[in-house]
Formats: sequence, C-alpha cells, structure tokens
Amino acid sequence: MTTVPVLVELWRGDAQAGTVESAHRGALAVVDADGHRMLALGDVERPVFPRSAVKALQALPLVESGAAQRFALGDAELALACASHGGEPAHVATAARTLARAGFDAAVLECGAHWPLDEEAQRELAARGAVPCPLHNNCSGKHAGFVCLGTLLAERAGAEPRAWLRGYVEPGHPVMREVGAALGALTGCDLARAPRATDGCSMPTFGIALHALALGFARFGSGAGLPPVRAAAAARLRQAVAAAPEMVAGRGRFDRVVMQRFGTRAFVKVGAEGVYCGTLPGTGLGIALKIDDGQGRAAELVMAKLLEALLRTDGDERALLRGLGDVTLHNWNGRPVGRLRAAPALRDALAAQAAP
Repeated sequence: MTTVPVLVELWRGDAQAGTVESAHRGALAVVDADGHRMLALGDVERPVFPRSAVKALQALPLVESGAAQRFALGDAELALACASHGGEPAHVATAARTLARAGFDAAVLECGAHWPLDEEAQRELAARGAVPCPLHNNCSGKHAGFVCLGTLLAERAGAEPRAWLRGYVEPGHPVMREVGAALGALTGCDLARAPRATDGCSMPTFGIALHALALGFARFGSGAGLPPVRAAAAARLRQAVAAAPEMVAGRGRFDRVVMQRFGTRAFVKVGAEGVYCGTLPGTGLGIALKIDDGQGRAAELVMAKLLEALLRTDGDERALLRGLGDVTLHNWNGRPVGRLRAAPALRDALAAQAAP
C-alpha cells in the first residue's frame, strides 16, 4: 500500500511553541509532456475526480472546432470558458455576451443557478432583491462555451440548434462526446473505463489518475504530442487567460492572483475537494495534486510551493509565492493564532527541485 504523506500542517500557537492542530495528507505529480515523472509524492495512480480543474482542457473543442472564431469570442469570453468565476457583474455580463453571440440567453444553460461565490457580488444581488440565475453559476462561462460549440455542430448537421442542444450535459450528447474525447486524448485516459459521476454543474466527471492529469496539462502547456490544430487551440486558451485573468476566478482568489502576476508563464486551475492542476509552459511541465480531506487552502499552499520550486522568479514574485506558501492565520480580532505551512515531506521533496 502506498503511504499517504502529510503535505501541509496547520500549527496553532506561536512559531516557537506551536502545536500541529491539523495534518493534510495527499498526493502530487509533476510530469513532462513525454510522461516522464519529474516528482511524485503519494499515490499518483489512484483516480480522482478533477472536476473544475480541467475546464481549460474541456474548452479545447470550442476553439479547435472553429466555434470560437465563428462566434467572435475574444480573450474575455475564452478565459471565462476556462473559469470558476465569482459571479461578479463582469463575469455575468461576459457569459451573457457569449450566449448572445450564438443567439441564446441564460434559459439555454443546463448548469443550474447558485449565489455568486464572490461575497460582494452576493450582497449586491441581495440588496437589489434579486435572485441568482444560471449566469451566476461559477461554471456559466464553460457552459456558454458548450452552447457555442453545440450551435456550430447543430448547424453543420443541418439541425435546429435550440432543440439539438437540449440535454447537452448528458454523457451521450455530441457536445459531451467532443469534450470527453479531448480530455481523454490529452490525459491518455480511456474514459470509457474510468469511474464516472456527475459534476456540480450536471455534466459528466471522470476519475483520472494524478499522473495522467499532470501529463494532460504538460501537453496543454507545451503543445507537445498534440495535433497542430489542438496545439494552436491550447495556445489560444493560454493566451486568453493570461490576457484576462480577472475572468478566471473571483476577487482575491488564488488562480486570479497567480495568473495576474505570471501571465503566460503559469496556468493554474482549482478543482473541487482539494484538487489542483496546472502547467508551466516554459518548463514543459504539468502539475496535478489532491489533498485527501478536500481542504482547498491546503491545496493552494502546495501549488504555491510547487510554483516557487519550479519557476524562475524575481524578488517580488518569490515574495508573492512565499506569502501564499507559508500563511499566518489570524482570528477575528486580527491576532496571529497560527500558521499553515508545508510539511517536512513536501519541503524535502521540493528542495531538490528548486529552480536555480
């Protein structure tokens, strides 16, 4: 049985006399586009559900099919297709604009509705006496992209798009078959044999090993091993996210902060239940990790430490990553009460990987 290492520790108390209050176990894989494992901790062959972490891979058919060009989708629309956004007004407007380009409104979306993830947007919506609609769903940009892809496929089939799109989230629908084919091709995973479940936004999600996810992101970041059209689509999505990182996540969230700073040098994407994926295009590496207890802040810390070790950074960039990778915890009175930091197993593994 593979040992499950502790990757992150939460210390309660001061730096000298603190005590470990929580220990977060997990696994991580760093892989190049040839599948060579550069770093691995824990069981990287156990399937995990990446969910939102693979939105960029799921957006590839939107671009490579020609749908993004057909509906004149720019950087903001394409970045939102890769996003778990906060439901901020700009996010909602961009999702609505994407749908309008294909001739639809929010009624076509099959992702469901929830209150904006961004607290300020929640309060603004509630103050108006309004209720959330599917555009506020953090997956609405991805689904708007699916609608654009499906509209193009319907046109090519000579079908009426609205009727043809109905049920586009179901596993057997042509849209989901295109999306699943892209995901399977990049990760090298046979999705027909993989565990399958339903994501929060109602589309299928598949159990994929961390090694395979890291491989998929290495290919997404480098284009290596991809057909030219797919490599170009991956480059277009990376460029869009770097140009409009404010579309990818809500205010102050990890993905947005990192990609605003690093641009095309780093693509990172949160999933759910402690999953994170990413790629460092300049290095050709892909990253996938899972915190077993699902703690998102522990997953963010691990990703920050990986970026610090694997990227060449200047002083300000190192300071940013160190702040994200060694977090002082404060109580409601602003008093420091503890720290969230990398556990010895993670620190030791990364020490040998640090970029010169």
